[in-house]
Amino acid sequence: MAARSSSVLRRALLYVPASSPRMLTKSFGLASDNVTYDLEDSVTPTAKPQAREALRAHLRDLPSRPPSISELAIRINAVSTPYALDDLAALAPLPNVDAVVLPKVNGASDLTFLADALRHLAPARHGDPSSPQYNPVKIVALIESARAVMNLREICGATPLLSGLIFAAEDFALDLSLTRTPSLGEFLYARSAIVTAARAAELPSTIDLVCTSYKGEEGLERLGEECRGGKAMGFNGKQCIHPSQVETVQRLFAPSEKEVEWAVRCTIADEKAASAGRGAWTLDGAMIDAPVANKAREVVDKARRCGMDVDDLRDKWKDQEPE
Repeated sequence: MAARSSSVLRRALLYVPASSPRMLTKSFGLASDNVTYDLEDSVTPTAKPQAREALRAHLRDLPSRPPSISELAIRINAVSTPYALDDLAALAPLPNVDAVVLPKVNGASDLTFLADALRHLAPARHGDPSSPQYNPVKIVALIESARAVMNLREICGATPLLSGLIFAAEDFALDLSLTRTPSLGEFLYARSAIVTAARAAELPSTIDLVCTSYKGEEGLERLGEECRGGKAMGFNGKQCIHPSQVETVQRLFAPSEKEVEWAVRCTIADEKAASAGRGAWTLDGAMIDAPVANKAREVVDKARRCGMDVDDLRDKWKDQEPE
């Protein structure tokens, strides 16, 4: 299923307000794994019809996705609002829409509603998987409430079009009457639950909370701390609210040069160990077995998708032997 392909890469998910003509125009010059045009929180109710039509024209006139952007998505309004169907009717049929970000997902029914709408509005893209036209619109669900966290299992199994989960910290804090702190400790349970559920369902993306600080050295430092903390918890991407955040987010959610070099050495040595019938061996004094070798292969694969020169490293370490 294309929606759950491991090749999906969303290190940065950058929101662009659909109500801003200037930002719409500038968005095509951005370099980001994902650009998500927002029709929800950044657009007032009275401005939604105009923003919807402006976004439709913006995407309709686009001959192809800019090469510096891997995925174009739209964040529609929640299915409980009177705006969701109008958003979908205007935008879902457009060929340049790769994904729909759905806010305020509380249960499976929200996602099945969206999946049914997408199949109805873009039938060729969701028909026979063997057809050359088959290119389903992916769905990414925003987890924003206690109810959603409790329903993660049913949410993850609602539709094969589901491609990832996003943690919406501010709405979650509002729902639980929490105060966000720099440690983010108040979100530990919810964030852990989201990454665990997404991994169990083999979803390719788990997108962490927004860093609300983005100005100056202090904002950049805070962003880096949040990226490292989110990656350590199992998230593989982060929401961005300003283009200045994207470079830091994509760099920190990519494997580091040191990680990639170790992973390349490990995979080369593992290939040789497998040929010799060795199931476990050592590298730099540490034991390497199947789980560690599999992790190394995942790192190498992600490094390739992030544009890193893995082949050059393989040539450099071609003589690496299992110890």
